[in-house]
Amino acid sequence: MTTSPEPIEIKHNPAKNRFELEIDSHLAVLEYRLDDTTISFTHTGVPSELGGRGLGGQLARAGLDYARAEGLSVVPLCSFVAGYIQKKPEYQDLLKPE
Repeated sequence: MTTSPEPIEIKHNPAKNRFELEIDSHLAVLEYRLDDTTISFTHTGVPSELGGRGLGGQLARAGLDYARAEGLSVVPLCSFVAGYIQKKPEYQDLLKPE
């Protein structure tokens, strides 16, 4: 039997325009710019000490779920988020039409 990893708490920090999670004093972030109807994800940063745990994906999911809940279109300026959306068809409807 495998056990699930402990849930990671991702915090939305609107004052800094980012989603963030902290583990062992290391901070991983998903940064964004927001206008009336669009959220543009600009950077995903996961320190090397936290690499390989899927944290970037968890941050992307949190940001995309927020966009959906708020009725925002998504512009993935960050290549990580763009790749995440490409692999997850359930989020492709959020993309802002060009």
